[in-house]
Amino acid sequence: MKKLNLKVAVIVGLLMTGTFVNCTKTKEKTTNTVAETIEISTTNLEEKTAVESRSPIVFITGYDKGDNKFYSSARTFFKEKQYQIVEDAYSLEEVINWMNKNVTENPYGEVHIVSHSNPWKGMSLETVINGERITAETLQRDSENQLIPQLKDGITENTKIVFHSCGLGKNTKLMQKLKKSFSAKEAPQVVASPYYNVFGGEFSNHYLAKPYYVFYPTANSPGKTDLSKEIARKYPNEREIEWFAALTNERERYIGEPYTFQFNVPITWEFDYHNSDNEIPTFETEEALMDWIANDEDLAKELNNLDIPVEKFRWRWNVKNSKLTVKGKSTVLCVLKPLTKPYGDLQHIKPDTNNKRLYAMK
Repeated sequence: MKKLNLKVAVIVGLLMTGTFVNCTKTKEKTTNTVAETIEISTTNLEEKTAVESRSPIVFITGYDKGDNKFYSSARTFFKEKQYQIVEDAYSLEEVINWMNKNVTENPYGEVHIVSHSNPWKGMSLETVINGERITAETLQRDSENQLIPQLKDGITENTKIVFHSCGLGKNTKLMQKLKKSFSAKEAPQVVASPYYNVFGGEFSNHYLAKPYYVFYPTANSPGKTDLSKEIARKYPNEREIEWFAALTNERERYIGEPYTFQFNVPITWEFDYHNSDNEIPTFETEEALMDWIANDEDLAKELNNLDIPVEKFRWRWNVKNSKLTVKGKSTVLCVLKPLTKPYGDLQHIKPDTNNKRLYAMK
């Protein structure tokens, strides 16, 4: 048989009804005194049961590689806000274990989780220590296998789990599963933006940007001119961006200027033909392999879920014993357009987690 593996946040009441008939003035005065006493006692009880939430906590769940300063810039941003910083927690398992070990009589308020993310590879945050990146599928699987610890306490309906993970707000399925993972006796609010989070910008320490994508087979770029024409056709309603300039620009040189960064999306498929009635297919060219992929219902579905055309990958394959391994890699050029105020002085829109236009909430 073919075997497919794809890696790719006591009210006490007293009701007194009826009319006192034939009561003396003394009795009326006594009744009022009792009611006032109960009212005062109730107020004091309410004050005692109101518990203040803890100060904000931030989990920096990764470390920077190369010139990317995402995590270090986020750390600086939150330190300036005097938030408690937690480092060396690179998995959901470690985050939840830390929260269980550090629970107090005061419930968690805002819990910020900083993690790289993109629509194709999921979050950089692992499910468990040395596990896979978090996606809706990996989180579901590891939760069902009881590998993810349970939060024991410290969560209320007012707890807000804020994910600073690019584009996560669009993934409602994953956000729902994350909310379940962070629920204890009560369920928290889980908040994430559909936009990209940018920390350490030249003009703002933290802002949001709208992404636009164009793809090409890794190491086989058609050139910026052809790519600019392609992305213009893909987003015909976006008329404020000069695409060629954006694709050749690597940073925001003035407030709101679009710019581009790139990353790769890899695919690995393994097919074991041991004890299979089918023969291992052979391919003379990359085009023949792409035709085989396009004609396979399961593989075509996988690519359709990624929303990257088969021809936008560079494909390689090899056969060892009874196993066929197919690898594809696509380079993504992501154009970011910083969100700016539509009126007044030119400035970035403040990333307000209470703003439903900027953040999705579950």
